[in-house]
Amino acid sequence: MATLMARPGTARSTGTATVWLAAWPVLAVFVLSNAPTPLYVVWQGELGFSSGTLTAVFACYIVGLLGALLVAGVLSDRIGRKPVLLPAVVLAMIACVLFATAGSVAVLAVARLLTGIAVGATVSAGMAAVTDIGGPERKRLAALAASSAMVLGAGFGPLLAGLLSETLPAPTVTIFVVEIVLLASAFAVVVRLDLPKGPGGRGPWIRIPAVAPGGRTAVLLGIAVFAPGITATSFVLSLGPSLLSSLLGAGNRIVAGGLAFVMFLGATGIQFAVSRLRLRTILLGGAAATALSMITLVSALRLSSFVLFGVAAILAGIGQGMGQFGGLTAISASVSADRLAEANAAQNVGGYLPAAVLPLSAGFLSDAVGLTTGATTFAGVVGAAAVVGALIVRVRAATVDSPR
Repeated sequence: MATLMARPGTARSTGTATVWLAAWPVLAVFVLSNAPTPLYVVWQGELGFSSGTLTAVFACYIVGLLGALLVAGVLSDRIGRKPVLLPAVVLAMIACVLFATAGSVAVLAVARLLTGIAVGATVSAGMAAVTDIGGPERKRLAALAASSAMVLGAGFGPLLAGLLSETLPAPTVTIFVVEIVLLASAFAVVVRLDLPKGPGGRGPWIRIPAVAPGGRTAVLLGIAVFAPGITATSFVLSLGPSLLSSLLGAGNRIVAGGLAFVMFLGATGIQFAVSRLRLRTILLGGAAATALSMITLVSALRLSSFVLFGVAAILAGIGQGMGQFGGLTAISASVSADRLAEANAAQNVGGYLPAAVLPLSAGFLSDAVGLTTGATTFAGVVGAAAVVGALIVRVRAATVDSPR
């Protein structure tokens, strides 16, 4: 069976279908990232934990992801994508087994931690591998494939979990059996990919991801918009089911999973819609969508409106999708192949750190003062961050902007 060829840094490029196939492992791992979302209310009922504990379990995912980003980017650039991706897929499978057999909050926390590690490695090495496969002639296509695979996988996970948990026995087991099958196929794809070995290098293996001077503006712009966007979607994923159940009267797990799916479907669709726009336009649009999402979230809670909450979630997805795609596009145009994974890791560290801290803070604040007040405070902080991000883009985007 022929391998899937890629030689980054040369004129050789592969077909469009091969670029999309290379993105399959990213999608498969990200299906797991949010699959537990509609199941949290089930585990809450069985194990009896609070909103603060729920967001702490969710934050374990971010901790694992950030920890992986401190290693995976450097490791991938030095020894190659495949030695990082294959263990990441295996860790995701182990996490599936833990989720399916979880009988305590501690097991859920460990499963989320392992999921975060797998996702962090995939964000760094997997997305860089898609760029490697695309070659120099398909950088923008590769950025689109990698970014859309990430958000589409993140959306399919909760949708499948909601559907399977409501329609089949063992609501907290079936989705993870299905996910193991998806991950096995992803493992096979990674094995077939003919990715280059890393050139090695010097310096510490564990470090805060560093970016060469020519790529720092690109990473800054990505973080400025991606961070508020993914923080908004992280809130919907962690506390969204509780808000739907307790405040908006929508406790069905298919509704919770479907809402997360629609949110990430918006994140996916918007990337295709804006793929030929200028970078500055994409990033400003992402910041505006996130700010508007937070305004709509507050309105939804004040009016107890499920429809407005759904609109807020979709806008949050659009904000994340545009920020992520804009950042990846800027990085692929500004950073050399031998530092690409580390630059991707740097953008994700900047995005996921507030996505861990702010929803976690909102969860414990909600325990103290109520979900409505906690969510409103969260919305104000994230909305202000989106406005600051837009100001940064207006000042700095011209240095890396790319026309159609």
